[in-house]
Amino acid sequence: MSSSRLQFQLEAQATGSKARAATFRALHGEIKSPLFMPVGTQATVKAQTQESLHASGSQILLANTYHLLLRPGPEVFQKLGGIHRFMDWPGSVLTDSGGYQIFSLPHSRSMTEEGAVFQSYVDGQRILLSPELSIQTQRAIGSDIMMVLDQCIPSTADEKTARAALQVTQRWAVRSLAAREDSPQSMFGIVQGALYPHLRRESAEGLMQIDFDGFAIGGLAVGEEKQEREDVCELTAALLPQDRPRYLMGVGTPVDVLEAVHRGVDMFDCIIPTQVAKRGTAFTSRGIVELRRSVYKFREDRLDPACTCPVCAKYSRAYLHHLTKTQEPLGWQLVGQHNIHFYHQLMREIRQSILEDRFLPLYREKREILPVEDIDHPVSHPKRNASKPRHAGDYELHGDPPAIRHISSGRTILTTVQIDPARESQLIQLLRQSADAPPLIVWDMDIGAAAAAMSVILTYEAEAAKGPVRPLHLVSFTDDLAPLRLALSHKRHFPCLRHGAADTLALRGVWESRFCIGLKWTLVNGRGEEMRAQAPGPPELVLGK
Repeated sequence: MSSSRLQFQLEAQATGSKARAATFRALHGEIKSPLFMPVGTQATVKAQTQESLHASGSQILLANTYHLLLRPGPEVFQKLGGIHRFMDWPGSVLTDSGGYQIFSLPHSRSMTEEGAVFQSYVDGQRILLSPELSIQTQRAIGSDIMMVLDQCIPSTADEKTARAALQVTQRWAVRSLAAREDSPQSMFGIVQGALYPHLRRESAEGLMQIDFDGFAIGGLAVGEEKQEREDVCELTAALLPQDRPRYLMGVGTPVDVLEAVHRGVDMFDCIIPTQVAKRGTAFTSRGIVELRRSVYKFREDRLDPACTCPVCAKYSRAYLHHLTKTQEPLGWQLVGQHNIHFYHQLMREIRQSILEDRFLPLYREKREILPVEDIDHPVSHPKRNASKPRHAGDYELHGDPPAIRHISSGRTILTTVQIDPARESQLIQLLRQSADAPPLIVWDMDIGAAAAAMSVILTYEAEAAKGPVRPLHLVSFTDDLAPLRLALSHKRHFPCLRHGAADTLALRGVWESRFCIGLKWTLVNGRGEEMRAQAPGPPELVLGK
């Protein structure tokens, strides 16, 4: 491939992670990544002003080709000098192609090789959105970055459907680039392939034969589980060239963005910051705050004391609660303004941590706190529910804070991440012997709620971040997955299980880290002599005996 029009420069990659920091240059200035793009579907970010967006640190806004094609129409942008002048926005703009919109409106469109035929919601006219029309419209809009027209399908589609959509997207990508002609705008290709690794690889390899300025990961956040999305994101990002921006389309919450940065993604967009603001949901340095709850009615403190946005400098939680409860537009505007500022501040912190090579500690810290709701005012359940604990098999969620208890024996299952300090020290010594040594086999004799196993995994990840370590094969035995499944269904109370490894293990029976090469976790259903004889071994370290 020739050099990118964006003049992409990779500045740093974090130790023990795929997270990276870069700069590139769009038509309207220098861009620093990782970055989040607020969604301005109709040439406006809902309930926000251009001034507040600029002040918060927005570098690129996303606009929607499908909607802007219908209203105001490309002729308006041509007459008025493009979207930047139209909406008085000094920064950069990325336009999506309309592919997701034609996917999300299946009742009013039909697909052909030429494009998508749909009925306009403005005047009822039937329109063929072809790759050529999409790019012509994006050229008229005058965005800095254009997206090829792609055929988006549910991520859970069968392989035949996924392959057919991939092949259409590939052909449309060629037509999209040809339609750009002599425009100075940059263009991204979009990798499709649903949840099939070999199709993702085929799509990426095909697109990299075409001279795109960057690449997007499409077809996610449309039906798959969180762990599936993260696995496919990680796989796809690794397939893409180092010298081009990588853009994960339509994702997501702050913790989703954090996880994707960890997997090598540079750019994000999502409607979530403004969408949830309408109902009073705010993202803060202490997790998620649900302002509609009456617990905030008399709170004089600021929304987030660690935040430097104008909303947190001026307004109390009580006032924001009032605006939310009365459904005043100002509430939507203020909470949305804070949320967008929070996203940008998170991206700035992530970028700085990558440049200073301390991303992994930041990642672990943020991953624990970002998804927690109302940490300072947890929801209290009515007493009438106390006599009806949640169950799984012979186990129940019991107590406050809750623990996993074996009903028949009354025994409490360990749910905090810890192993005996002496064994932890032994584990570290064994890991440090030699990176070329055979895999260290560790047996976990009863997985329970996976607390001991997760301690081993987290210890390994911490040591691997410091330098080379031996491969590790952790083997957990059990004859009853009920306590683990119960704990996984209540991760809010068991932070170590937010890691994701235990979800995969419970689903597939095996988990392998893609960040710490050589780290593997296997589940053995059974704990008798016969099962131990069949398990990988012999072990050098045994837990729970």
